[in-house]
This record gives sequence, structure tokens and C-alpha cells, in this order.
Amino acid sequence: MMSLALRLAALAALTCAASLHTAHAAPTAAEARPHPRICLALSGGGARGYAHLGVLQYLEQLHIPIDCIAGTSMGALIGGLYASGIDADQLQRRLAAIDLSDIAFDRNDRARLPQSQREDEYQYPISLAAGLDGGKLKLAAGLVQGNNLLTLLQNWTARYPANIDFAALPIPFRAVATDLGAGTEVVLQEGSLPRALRASMAVPGLFAPFRIGSRTLVDGGLVANLPVQTARDMGADVIIAVNIASPLQDADALQSPTAVAQQMLGILIQQNVKAQKSLLGPHDILIEPNLDGVSFTDFARGKDGINAGWDAAQQHNASLLALSLPPAQWQQYLAQRARNTIALAPDTRIDVIQINSGARVPASHVQQQLGVEAGDRYDGQAINQQLAQLSINGDFNNVTQELVRQADGSNRLVIDAEDKSWGPQYLLFGLGLSNSFNGRGGYNLQIGHRYPWMTASGLEWRNDAILGNRVASLKSELRQPLTGGTYLASYVELNRRHVDLYDDGAALKASPLTEYRIDTLMSGVDLGVPLAQVGELRLGAGYRYWHYAPTYDEAAFSTVTGRQPVARLRLTIDQLDDALFPRRGHYLYAEASRGFGGSGTRYSTVQARTLWAFSHGADTVNVALEGAGSVSANDTSGELGFSLGGFQHLSAYAQDQFSGNYLLYGRLTYLRDLSRYQIAGLRNPVLGTSLEIGNVWQRRAAFGDGPYRQSISLFVGGASPVGPLYFGLALGQQGVWNIYLQLGRVF
Repeated sequence: MMSLALRLAALAALTCAASLHTAHAAPTAAEARPHPRICLALSGGGARGYAHLGVLQYLEQLHIPIDCIAGTSMGALIGGLYASGIDADQLQRRLAAIDLSDIAFDRNDRARLPQSQREDEYQYPISLAAGLDGGKLKLAAGLVQGNNLLTLLQNWTARYPANIDFAALPIPFRAVATDLGAGTEVVLQEGSLPRALRASMAVPGLFAPFRIGSRTLVDGGLVANLPVQTARDMGADVIIAVNIASPLQDADALQSPTAVAQQMLGILIQQNVKAQKSLLGPHDILIEPNLDGVSFTDFARGKDGINAGWDAAQQHNASLLALSLPPAQWQQYLAQRARNTIALAPDTRIDVIQINSGARVPASHVQQQLGVEAGDRYDGQAINQQLAQLSINGDFNNVTQELVRQADGSNRLVIDAEDKSWGPQYLLFGLGLSNSFNGRGGYNLQIGHRYPWMTASGLEWRNDAILGNRVASLKSELRQPLTGGTYLASYVELNRRHVDLYDDGAALKASPLTEYRIDTLMSGVDLGVPLAQVGELRLGAGYRYWHYAPTYDEAAFSTVTGRQPVARLRLTIDQLDDALFPRRGHYLYAEASRGFGGSGTRYSTVQARTLWAFSHGADTVNVALEGAGSVSANDTSGELGFSLGGFQHLSAYAQDQFSGNYLLYGRLTYLRDLSRYQIAGLRNPVLGTSLEIGNVWQRRAAFGDGPYRQSISLFVGGASPVGPLYFGLALGQQGVWNIYLQLGRVF
């Protein structure tokens, strides 16, 4: 990175050069000649595109006028925003104020998600967008739909209507994309500027293709990653081409099919870049910043990219100075560029509203979320903010707006709510694996099914299944929205699980006395009430049946069967920033169940668990507490009660080793971010340690009495493609220890 002193020295040299340039008493012959038409050709390259900003800043310091811009992918984004009237310094400040990685990968503030989505995100961590249509499995066309990126672009270009000629922008502009059906180059030169930029950035396999008119478009890097010919077609006399494309990797470094596929894409890009470079003439300038170590997705290194662009441009200082304008002409150029004849007036009014919705979700639903009517002043950013919640809610692939200026001078607000391409039914997946290397591990597969908008009133069918060696369950629910976010849910739930029963006094590692099979069936109706965006309250009534029996040594252990009506209240507050590895926020789940069975079998329970997460820099501390108990007169839960034991639930001990009717548990966990070490297969890896304490009791009179069981563990973890993964060692009391591998949820 260039130091501040070096930059100041460079600027001083430039100022001196400019002074010499204007020191003549009369114009020279060179000054009298018309200035050449200078056009930028900005290449694609993902996060490496920050280098374009450094080049633009250097050109502005030299007073080099830009008469036209052609851009591809990230070059289109930077070039298009610059062409719209945002200067380089202002663009840098705007980008610095956001996390472009979150924007690019559609990461939303989790606190803004509906509670149902927060629960799904927690239960089904495998981020595979899959669905069913007519019995056929469908997948999303890209890992990222690009909603956040399009919204950002719309916000930053909101002063322009959606049907403009890009040649009328403060700097004439062209964006290059690829027609996915024909495989041909598409030069976007009119219409909606943010849509053109989004289409040019639709990297295959990462961003979903983007449709404009009758064409489905993807990243322009496939056909012209460095759009020299497009710049020449715009009438350029001198082209300043900036190439930031990622270099090819060594063949020995390609260790996966994904890496090979990326290399093949890189080969295609390198070939067309080479062809475009051959079109450069002797008066053109090729700038290729040194971006070693900055990857396509390394948005956190924006400053490094900007400095690399500045340094690379400075290496062409002599050639660039020949294109510089004297101060007076530079000011004239800036004034002319600022005269924006196609921008919307601040008091522009909406004359007509048009909502284009898919076949499933009625346009009236979109209208309810839109807090604007015909005759209102157009505020693009405010409308985008209103529509963003529709995209976050998961009903649509994306929801966009644009103001179209009609031939008669009226303004039409067009809202496009696009159905998800992989619907109308959606599948969710999760995987759990627990192995303590003692032969008693477990596994399960979670499959979710969501069928929203079965009717125009928003009826949704939700199914959740778990299949494993220790548990099998199925829950089916019909959820009918009411008003204000409330809903009515009727459900039926079947569950079978196997629980080992240990000697109550076992402190050392022990073998189970027997195994119980617990079967439960419950059906009922709940009323769900949202608590703003904080959480949810569910209350309802149902009927529950249970049967548990030993699977061996039946003579020594009893079999119990019961049934009773139940009233239940559940409260969920979820404000964690991440479902798997929270760094900040809090979570609370509380449930109270009141039974109305016979005097011998009636039971009622209360339970609650909570988590707080705090972070500072790379350090995170989590505090977890849990409590549960029976509040029945007969001092029994009607089942095996509550249990402790297993990963992050007294990790040194066996799964469910301690059972009782009352439970208290606490955990303090410290996590150290290891992202800079790039552990293979793990995103955001951490090194962690936890201290756990807790116990269970059979009788209310003993509840809370010591001694408490303790466990301390050390582990390495991270987010794998199939969920949170942990590997660690746990130590308990009296020499008890456990080595564990855990895949799946921990709280």
C-alpha cells in the first residue's frame, strides 16, 4: 500500500507538472488542437474491481477528462456509477460505509427476517435452494439472487427514470453482458441503469441470470471481459483500458471439481481479454494493477485494491499527463458534466402505479406493503426500503421498482414482483452427526417442505421430517395468515426417539442400564402472534398421547402410557446475528405446558433456555442458561423428564446421561476467530473453549441442591457446507473425558 508520504509526494509532482503546463503566456499549438475523445474500458474481476477506483482517483488528480465509459461486470458497476455523476472520492466513501460482501452475497440483517425464516435458517443450515414443480425437482439458477445488489444500485441511481439513453448520462456509458441463450455479446445502452449493471455482473453459478426484455443475461466477462471494442465503437480516440481479471492458477493447485470449473471459466476470460488487448493502438494506455493475493470475493481488501489501482496508473504518468487539461478547461469540463438533463426533478410525482406480480401471490399483497399512492412524490430509496421486506420475507425471487417516463410526460411507477424460479414448493435440508468415538454416535437428516400461497389468502403448508438412528419425527402444519402478521396454525406431530437410561449415581463413564423408546403423538391448534421483528408468541390447545417402554431388560423397567388435553404457551425471541456462530445478540425460548389429564397421569411443565453473545474484535463470548421442571402436583413429567449430557450440554458425558424432572444448566463459551488461517472446508473457523455446569433432580424438594456436574472443553469449529462442524476434547469430573466430532446444531 502506498504510504501517505508517497501519495503527497506524487500529488506535489502532479501539481508542479500542471503549473508548468499552464506557465506559457500564449496557447501552444498542442493546446489549440481539439482534445482527443478519451474512453475508459473497465474489466470485470469481482472484488479486485476496487482498483478501478484508484485509477479514477489518479485520473481526476491529473485533470484527465473521461468522455465515455465501457464496463464489464465489476467494471460496469464502478464505471456505471461514476458515469451517473458520482465522483471517485464520493464513490469510495459510499463503498466504505457498507459491507459489499454482504451486498454481493445477499446476506440480510437476521433481525429483519420473519421468525419462521429465522427458525428455518437455524434448523436447516444447508444453503441449497431447491423446490418442486409438478413433481419435478428444481434448483435455483444461482447461489445468489442479487436482490441486495440491485436494491443498492437502484438507491444510488434513484434520480434517473428507468427508460433512459445511457449516452445522455453525465458520462456516456455502455455495459457488456452475455445472452445466455445465444452465447453472444450484448451491449446495454438504454433502459434501466441499475438493471443493466446487475445483468452485467451475473457471474454464472454465483449470481442468478437476469432477464431484460426477452433476453436472459449473464456476466459479460464470458464474451468481452475487457470491452476495448465497445469503447472504440463509442468514438474513442484514446482508450484507457484497466484489466483486473484474475490470473489462472497453477494446475497442481486445482484440487476439486469446483476449482477446475473456475479455471475453465478463467481460461475463457483470458482468451477474450487477449483478443481485446490486441485491439489497443499505440496511443492507447493499458493499466494492469498488481493485485496479487486479492481474490475475486475478497471485498474486505478494498483499500488494497484502490491503492493498487493508483500505483498502476502512476506508472503511466508520462502518457497520462499528455491527456491532462489545464485548470480552466478542467473546470469547464466538470461544469458540463454536472449539467444533468435527464435526472428526475426533486418534486417528481407518481401518476400511475403498475404492479406486475406472479401467478401465485396476488398483486394486492404487494400493494399492501407499498406505502405510496398515485399522486405522491417519487422517493426511490423509500420505496426500495418498503419493498425490501417483501424480498426478505421469501415470497419472491426479487421485488424491484422503477419509474418510467411516458411519452405524454406522465410518470408510471412499475413494481415487478418475480416468483421464485424453483417454486412453488420449496425444500430445506439439514444434517446432524455426533460421534464420541466410543461406538455410541448418532446421525439424523432433516428435510423441510414449504408450500406457501396455496390460496390467495396466503395459506401455507409446512412439513418437517427428521430421520436418524436415534430419532424419527414428522410434523405437518397448515398455517393461515390473519391480520397484522398473526396466523392460525393447525398441526399434527409424531415423534419416536431412543434414550439411554443410566444409573442416577453414575459419575464416571458408564454403560446405560437400558434404552427407552419414547413415542409421542400430539395435535392441536395454535394462534401465532408476531412480536414486531423481535420474535413470536404461540398459544394454543391440543391433545397429547405418549408411550415409553424399555427396548431390553423389560422386566426390570416399567412401561408407561398416558394421554391428556394440553394448553401450551411458547415464547421465542431471536435477535442473534448468526444462527450457527452468533457474535452478538440474544435468544430466548420459553414454554409452559398445562395438562388436564387424570389425577394419576396429569402433568404440567415449564422450561426455558437463553443465549447471549458478545464480541470485541476477533473475540466472542457466549453465555447460555437453561432451566426446566415439572409443576404437576404428582411431581412427575409423565415421561423420562429432562436430560443433560452430550455436546455443549455437559460435553464430557454421554448423550442424555443424566435424567430427571428438574434441570439447571449453564455454559460460558469463548471463541477466537481464525478466519485468517483459511482452514479447508470451514467458513469463519473458530477456536473455542467452554465451561459447563449443571445437574438434574428427581424431586422438587432437592431442586437446586449441589453438587453440580462440570465439564470443560476445547474445540475447533466452523461453518461447513452442510452445517456447523466441531471437533474437540472435553474433560469432566473424576477423570471423565470425551473426544467428539459434532455436525449440526448446538443450542
